[in-house]
Amino acid sequence: MSSLLSDYHYDLPLELIANRPAPNREESRMLVLDRTSGGIFHRRFTDLPEYLRPSDLLVLNDSRVIPARLRDISEKVEILLLEHRSPTLWTSMVRPGKKMRIGHSVKVAGTTATVVGIAEDGTRTLEFSSPPDLDRHGEMPIPPYFHRPADEQDKERYQTVYARDPGSVAAPTAGLHFTPEILSGLNHAFVTLHVGAGTFQPVKAEDLSLHRMHSEHYTITKGTTLRINETKASGGRVITVGTTSARVLESQPPGPLAARSGSTDIFIRPPYEFQRVDALLTNFHLPGSTLLMLVSALAGRDRILGAYAEAVRERYRFFSYGDCMLIV
Repeated sequence: MSSLLSDYHYDLPLELIANRPAPNREESRMLVLDRTSGGIFHRRFTDLPEYLRPSDLLVLNDSRVIPARLRDISEKVEILLLEHRSPTLWTSMVRPGKKMRIGHSVKVAGTTATVVGIAEDGTRTLEFSSPPDLDRHGEMPIPPYFHRPADEQDKERYQTVYARDPGSVAAPTAGLHFTPEILSGLNHAFVTLHVGAGTFQPVKAEDLSLHRMHSEHYTITKGTTLRINETKASGGRVITVGTTSARVLESQPPGPLAARSGSTDIFIRPPYEFQRVDALLTNFHLPGSTLLMLVSALAGRDRILGAYAEAVRERYRFFSYGDCMLIV
């Protein structure tokens, strides 16, 4: 069993990190990994339908990314909103933290934010004098490894075409490859998981049993549960688009799936055995990340690292705006 952080590192040339999307969503490459045989095939995302059977169901996360990054009027304080607790109360990451002690206020997003609490992990609870105007003042919270500010292109491309329910502070990036035309031709259903602070928190403990995931809110509707239960009953495969959709389904109790809303902090890593997910479409993940551990649980650590080495040799584009991987 691979239970050490150092078991999940690989070498990635920096030039393979995609900090801009492909000209068109559907133009990404797709590495296909057969987890039974270990076979690797180099395809295009538009070839995805060839790997789907009539009885299969794609499950996608329809959470919408909010423009959650704010800067105060002095441009010296940066705020990343994480969790909406009331119209004027947010859990947030703040930089620099030393300037934002309890009682300190800054003018931001057309209002005033005051620190009313500091958690053990350093996140701040901010109380705004009125709801912040995110549409006017917020920036898309693109990943820090882009090494650039968000711009107009990110408002469209760092969002899936089917995004509906606002609440995420990072995109469920496996879904960025879909166009309305491609999706309309595939059997699919939606869950919602609002991607939160855990996306930005690196794993620090070498012993993975010591790592704790942040809790994230999800919703599964009755319509989606019916589709998934029917798929399983007919012998079809449930294919999740993205690790977020996989985490929602795998966090559910045994038995027929039921509609519910709740929170999950499930940490999926080897030797976890998937109960509801049969296949996964995902992007390439950061070394040492919980997402790399999740796909290793599905396909095996050695096969995943071998596939990643192959992707590096073949010059795939990595991370949020990069190419994708289908694990079947």
